[in-house]
Amino acid sequence: MLAAEKLGGVLISSQHNFSWLTAGSRSGIDLSREPGAGALLVRRDGKRFLLASRIEMARLLTEELSDKDFEPIEFGWEEEKVRASFLVDRARSLLIDNESLGSDLPVPTGVRTVEGSLAHCRYVLTSSEMDRFRQLGQDAGRAISDLIKSLQPGETETQIARHAADALAAKNIHVVVNLVAADERIKKYRHPVPTEKRWERVLMVVVCARRNGLIVSLTRIVSAGKLSDDLKHRTAAAARVNAQLLSSTRPGTTGAELYAVATRAYEAEGFQGEEHLHHQGGATGYRTRDWVAHPACEEQVHLHQAFAWNPSITGTKVEETAIVVETGTQTITSTADWPQISVRAGAQDIQSPNVLII
Repeated sequence: MLAAEKLGGVLISSQHNFSWLTAGSRSGIDLSREPGAGALLVRRDGKRFLLASRIEMARLLTEELSDKDFEPIEFGWEEEKVRASFLVDRARSLLIDNESLGSDLPVPTGVRTVEGSLAHCRYVLTSSEMDRFRQLGQDAGRAISDLIKSLQPGETETQIARHAADALAAKNIHVVVNLVAADERIKKYRHPVPTEKRWERVLMVVVCARRNGLIVSLTRIVSAGKLSDDLKHRTAAAARVNAQLLSSTRPGTTGAELYAVATRAYEAEGFQGEEHLHHQGGATGYRTRDWVAHPACEEQVHLHQAFAWNPSITGTKVEETAIVVETGTQTITSTADWPQISVRAGAQDIQSPNVLII
């Protein structure tokens, strides 16, 4: 990437790229900010540096990284605060022959932002990343499944959101998106931020869950008592849209082509235009979505890339996380005890989560 961009080095400051480049280590202290509490510099000759203030360096080297992998460059926290360009200037001083510096985040003093090129480096997961991803998917899926089975009608959306965060935290998973909708709010809002509304009949729980940088997404719906014919019909239709998307998620396919797949699938199911009411999902990994499918999306699918499609039809939704493998797609967030809708699409029998009845 450095050679292609004609750079002498790249400064990695974002929390998601820090986790990617360090195989899951964390730089985040203030999670409301994109930059972490330490930055990495990778030079074109392969030399790697950790740049951090004396507040953070000891912990980063003890608990997250090793000085065998990254040469520590420590500085006073005051230096970084006094001059906005301090970190960039320090990184530049470590380059060879005053070569150009790139950065994953926009920074002052004319450094080129190369997040797009770094994202393409992240897309294809290594074997160890896929192992971590599969374990995360199983742990997150199990946590949410067990949680929902323990719920009782009458709890508020905010209480349920807290239970979801706690269930994931017990497995060292941090929830980065936590949405809950009860009853009519499922039909009204695609992104239902939890409120004090109490669940009576139908409940939807949506989470994006992160551990060691990687993020899985899943949605689960539960009905207290008999499932209405309308919800059953709409969920089955959404599952068939999901199956078409997953079966079409093959290397070389573009995001625009996948958007068209969803559009045709909704129309075939009698729900033309639902794709305009919510995005359909897309590539995932160290961000909730690296890109989403849309009519002009030129991004392409890669082998061993992760995807989270989330087709929705007003009042319902299906969502899982999957990895593109040689034989098709492998869903990593499903659990054996949750009811499934099986759809034959292409050469695969694709499972999507059904509505659980309690």
